Amino acid sequence: MNLYQEVFEKNKLWIEKQQATDADFFKHLAEGQSPEVLYIGCSDSRVTAEDMTGMKPGEMFVHRNIANLVPNNDNNSASVIEYAIGHLNVKHVVVCGHYFCGGVKAAMQAQDLGVLNPWLRNIRDVFRLHSEELNAIEDEDARYNRLIELNVEEQCLNVIKTAIFQKHYNAGKTPTVHGWVFDIKTGKLIDLNINFEEKLKSIQEIYNLGK
Repeated sequence: MNLYQEVFEKNKLWIEKQQATDADFFKHLAEGQSPEVLYIGCSDSRVTAEDMTGMKPGEMFVHRNIANLVPNNDNNSASVIEYAIGHLNVKHVVVCGHYFCGGVKAAMQAQDLGVLNPWLRNIRDVFRLHSEELNAIEDEDARYNRLIELNVEEQCLNVIKTAIFQKHYNAGKTPTVHGWVFDIKTGKLIDLNINFEEKLKSIQEIYNLGK
């Protein structure tokens, strides 16, 4: 049996497992969703949101793309954020990067990557904004990991810049924005402890859309 065929066999086993612990599992699932968390992560096949967080179906709204970006001209991520905050009323928005991210690594290299160029330009802009700090790091792996962390921070800022976030936060102090990094070598989730309230204050002069 090849991997493709295994998917459907594993699906049958998953159904049996869910029903064994909760006979009404799928009935409840069909009634709707009310997740508390919007997770924005990387598409990397090694980094599965539900597995590493232990979240159950219905608890987390998930959006993934290369290098966990929230570009200002991307209708995909913008639509996800609008829906999650404006309609699902999530309480937390998480941007989660991971060490050994191929997208970030590619952005650090001076080469033409075709259609990926405009997407990776967002990460190269992060490097440009923090070039003094990054260029001072002599070890290439350490510089790479720090860029991954800074990219998460900048994408959190991009969430905070959105009108839907500012409107809801000004009205009820939710959602809270968090920046995480997943360490593939250890399996550990690292909270970068970004003070998003201070970040919001620092950009409000230009990005204040919540009036």
